[in-house]
Amino acid sequence: MKRILAYLTGIPVALVLAAFALANRQWITVSLDPITPADPWMAVDMPLWALLFAGIFIGLLAGGFTAWLKQGKWRKKARLAVYDLEEERTRARKLERKLEETAKTALPAPQRRAS
Repeated sequence: MKRILAYLTGIPVALVLAAFALANRQWITVSLDPITPADPWMAVDMPLWALLFAGIFIGLLAGGFTAWLKQGKWRKKARLAVYDLEEERTRARKLERKLEETAKTALPAPQRRAS
């Protein structure tokens, strides 16, 4: 069901993006210099569709990185929980071995005399 839903939304989005790219093939100059627009110190010539796709890509990267940073405390808690669990398992194994050794060396329980 999820796959069908993904296709039903993904295919129209891909068609719209392809149509946008075909309709906006003209080249533009992207400048990062707001002071001298006539002679910018850094400018890049690219198609308009490439600028849009680069913006989407950079936005996806920034959002993913931000989400990864926000989830850091949960990853740390999970790591610590695994570490604590391993410590407790080791402690339980030691106690089980000690219990087995104690059971082997313990004296048998006294039996009651029948009257």
